[in-house]
Amino acid sequence: MKDIVIRSRRDIPAVEKLASQPAIQEAGAALPRPLTVEIIRAVVERTKNTLDGDSGEITTAILRHEIIDDIKAVSRRKIGRVINGTGILVHTNLGRAPLAEDLFDRIKSQVVGYGNLEYDVATGKRGKRGELAEKYLALCSQAEAGTIVNNNAAALFIILNTLANRRPVVISRGELVQIGGGFRIPDIIRKSGARLLEVGTSNITTLDDYKNALEANPAVILKVHRSNFAVSGFTDEVPLRELATLGRKADIPVVNDLGSGVLVDTTPMAGAREPTVQESVRQGAWLTCFSGDKLLGGVQAGLIVGRKEPVARVKKNPIYRVVRVDKIVFSSTENLLGSFLDGSWSGDIKLWRLAQRKESELYEKGREIIRQIDAGDKITLEGTRGRLGGGALPEVPLPSVGLAVSSKKNPTRLAALFREASPPVIGRIVEGRFVIDLKAVDDDDARLLIDIIKNLIDKI
Repeated sequence: MKDIVIRSRRDIPAVEKLASQPAIQEAGAALPRPLTVEIIRAVVERTKNTLDGDSGEITTAILRHEIIDDIKAVSRRKIGRVINGTGILVHTNLGRAPLAEDLFDRIKSQVVGYGNLEYDVATGKRGKRGELAEKYLALCSQAEAGTIVNNNAAALFIILNTLANRRPVVISRGELVQIGGGFRIPDIIRKSGARLLEVGTSNITTLDDYKNALEANPAVILKVHRSNFAVSGFTDEVPLRELATLGRKADIPVVNDLGSGVLVDTTPMAGAREPTVQESVRQGAWLTCFSGDKLLGGVQAGLIVGRKEPVARVKKNPIYRVVRVDKIVFSSTENLLGSFLDGSWSGDIKLWRLAQRKESELYEKGREIIRQIDAGDKITLEGTRGRLGGGALPEVPLPSVGLAVSSKKNPTRLAALFREASPPVIGRIVEGRFVIDLKAVDDDDARLLIDIIKNLIDKI
């Protein structure tokens, strides 16, 4: 198509003619054709509106470039791989826990085609969905029973709807937290059908506060782990064990929402201890709920463990069918929990493989990257501080190493330049410089990163 100046709407090529241009077809190769056509229509309409104003000369070449830019922008929204150079291991915006390829190798034969999801091969009759995964979950958590729903918000919701519908739920004001995506604990409590009964203050809640609330005949005492922030100074809260004792005496279930939840001691990796699921069970929580895609290191799921009777009641709730998971989640979670049970979790689960890498290993990896890049003084290696992420241990830094990019370019522009790579590299800006933290960069990512930086070095 010959490039011309667009002076009127009649000069704009037809949408189908634009869609057949090789450059536009190449840009839209990864998108379904109807979506590419929709993008072209939107750009054409925008151009028509521009013609009505005084915007300078517009050519068909400019129109084509705008279409290609918009197609590329939409293509980048497809779910795909990125290199996590933020230093945050469990990054909410980057898919939370990283999953290992060998996990999918293990479950492939279990989820492709037909399977025994709800079929008992031994008897030839209908079976129970996820029975073995639930057994593994109970064993891992040292609880009587366990079950799995689609995320931790759903887990808390169905627990409260089952145990406290139309009745009060006692919770400390200091635990009315907001979790990812703007979801707030008070909203979940109310939507579950329960009534919110706040006790204490934002910084101090005592056992007497809970005892006084018993006069309202509450259905549940709820404790929520403040995992994504810390309160310091003049503070006090009631330990779970004391709440469990109070609940036992008053015959009121105590529910503990751990948020991220963890099955192993985080001290060797992070230098600080995150409360474990097993501790919650031992300290007397009737039910404990936590996430599957954070510190567990698996796919999105909400895990519920505790006493057999309340777990059974949760599973009989009609809402359970609304929030239940499919064969992929059951199979992957079953495999993941099996790694915890047989003690191979530190090698099998990618999150914990990354978390255990020492600072010296990261320095060695960083030096190797710099040697292969040969970027002069544009890329230097320096110590950084990563984070475990996922709302866990927010004030505990993880010693790490980063590639610091020195450039005359604005660091925000540098960050955008690396995001435009394939795959995109997501770093962070530290003290006015763009840094690619290596804490969450595995060996495969490092090889890709070398090629990306080589291709970008002249633009830095």
